[in-house]
Amino acid sequence: MRLDHLLHETCRHIEMATDEEMEYKASRLKWSKREILGHLIDSAVNNLQRFTEIQFQPKPLKIRKYDQDGLVSANNYQHSDTESLLNLWLALNERIGDVMETQTKETLAYAIELPDGTSSDLRFLMTDYVDHLEHHIRQLLPE
Repeated sequence: MRLDHLLHETCRHIEMATDEEMEYKASRLKWSKREILGHLIDSAVNNLQRFTEIQFQPKPLKIRKYDQDGLVSANNYQHSDTESLLNLWLALNERIGDVMETQTKETLAYAIELPDGTSSDLRFLMTDYVDHLEHHIRQLLPE
């Protein structure tokens, strides 16, 4: 599974990263690697809720946006322990992987309404989650 590969590679690289590498900010408007990891935690929390609620909520499930910058700031990820963040991120994504593996052709077709008003399905939402994760993981890996 693509998600499992991403989790393994990311953990390996973050475990080897120094605090200086994880804290570095190119500018005050850019996230550090630690804040990117925090953003991925927020994404996992929000998407785990979406992936499970769609199983029992009326369809289409309305997907709401969340304030990414606000959550990164409110959670104070920049000044958090990298190992704790990594463990939380990994646990959330292992749970997401388990939820993904239990889906059927029928459940993957469950309808969603995206924040822009367009329609899609759970399959799209899950694929988009992993694509988003992969995009940010590229930012975490050594250059």
